[in-house]
Order: sequence, then structure tokens, then C-alpha cells
Amino acid sequence: MNKRAGIGFYIFLVVFVFFVMFPFIWVFLTSIKPPGEIFNNFRWFTSSPSLESYDNAINNRPLFRYMWNSFVVSTLTTLIAIGFASIAAYALTRLPIRFKGVILGIILAASMFPQIAIISPIYNFVTAAGLRNSYMGLVIPYITVSLPLAIWILATFFQKIPWELEESAKLDGASPFQTFRKIIFPLAAPGVFTTGILVFIAAWNEYLFALTINTSDEWRTVPVGISFYQSQFTIPWGDISAATVLVTIPIVILVLIFQRRIVAGLTSGSVKE
Repeated sequence: MNKRAGIGFYIFLVVFVFFVMFPFIWVFLTSIKPPGEIFNNFRWFTSSPSLESYDNAINNRPLFRYMWNSFVVSTLTTLIAIGFASIAAYALTRLPIRFKGVILGIILAASMFPQIAIISPIYNFVTAAGLRNSYMGLVIPYITVSLPLAIWILATFFQKIPWELEESAKLDGASPFQTFRKIIFPLAAPGVFTTGILVFIAAWNEYLFALTINTSDEWRTVPVGISFYQSQFTIPWGDISAATVLVTIPIVILVLIFQRRIVAGLTSGSVKE
């Protein structure tokens, strides 16, 4: 009975993974088909694989410029958001502040606002500040979206750290900031790293703010840049698929390299005292 259950579990796992990976597999197979074959049939595999779509994706549009813009904006957003979120989460979970629950509730509510509801005031602010078509013009709205969620996630990690360590630091004469920098932050590093990965991926994939604020082709990010591959009369699905594969590779490599840290961060936040 246990053997049958094990076989059934693995069959279910294979089917589940196939359905999850199917969009990525189909995009890759489409990217290596000759452009004329994409619209002529719906076969999975092509008899004459071609890299023409990759050549078009790179040479017809500044794809690597889009990737660089996304990397810079995502990195700045992650560093700034994690820096402020770490200090805020520490203050809300480890310091004697009144109405902590209310403040955390307001922070969580702020993260639930849809982007379309705040795009107008943010656009007016960025325009008035002269930050359109710049990196900071996207970093500022990205932080407004990612900071509340980052604070909420980091607060759960900081709450799991034993209070005895902080009390020992106070007895040794450490200030609250020294306690945060030398004890709390290093112990919460897996959670901080996991939160940083989530913020980075969210900033990398963001579309609405990037479309509205940075209208110059030189400053477009990957999602917006790929959406402009289409022309007035045709949609080059091969080029779009090839560009999608190329821009997905850095994120996949990033997750694979730091897989253990991500898993450690996710599990450390779920351990009960």
C-alpha cells in the first residue's frame, strides 16, 4: 500500500511540474522555431531549429539596455527598501513602541492598495520633481509598493529571535542600534536575504509604473521593452519568445545560486518558539 502511495505521489508530482513548467517549455520551443513555422502549425518540435528569433530580439531592439535598466532599478529598490524595512521592522518588534499592532496593520493595508489607484499622484510627483525617464523615477514608486510588504515580512523574522540575546547586549552596554547591527540583523540574515530576493523579482517584473513614467526607449525596463516588440500590423512571437527566454535566465541563475539561503529564510520565519 505504501509503495502504491509512493508511486502515485511521484506521478502526481511529475504531472504537477509539467503543468507548472509548460508555459516556459512552450516559450522556449517557440523561440527556436523559424518565424514562418510559428504561424503555420502547432507542432511541439521543429525539424529545423533556428536562432533567427534570438538575433532579431537582440539586434532589432536594445534588449540588453532594457536588462541593464531593470537590473539597476531592481538593485537600487532592493537595497533601499531592505535598509529602511529592516530598521522599521526592528523598531516595531523589539523596541517599546505603543500601538505596534495598529501600525503593522496600517502597513499591511498600505501594501494592499492596487497600483492603478496610486499611479496618478505618483506620476504627478515624479513629473514635478523632474525624475521622469530616470532610474530614481522608478525607484521611488517601487519603494512605495515594496516597503510595506518588506516591513511586514521582516517583522515576522525579527520576532523569532530570542529576547535573551538582546537583553545580554543591553547588559553589556550596547545601544539599540548596536544591538540591531551586531546581533539582530546578522541572526535575521536568511530572512533579510529572502525578502530582498522577493523585492528584486517584484521590481524586475513591474510593468505599470515603468510604462507610465519612463516613456523614452533608452530608459525602458524589460517588461515594457518586450511589449514594444510588436509593430502596427504584426506581432513577432518568435522575437518576443526569444527575448523572454533571455531575460528569464538571470532570474533563474539568481534563484539557483541562492536557493539554500532562500529556503533557509522561508523556513526560519515559520519556526515556532
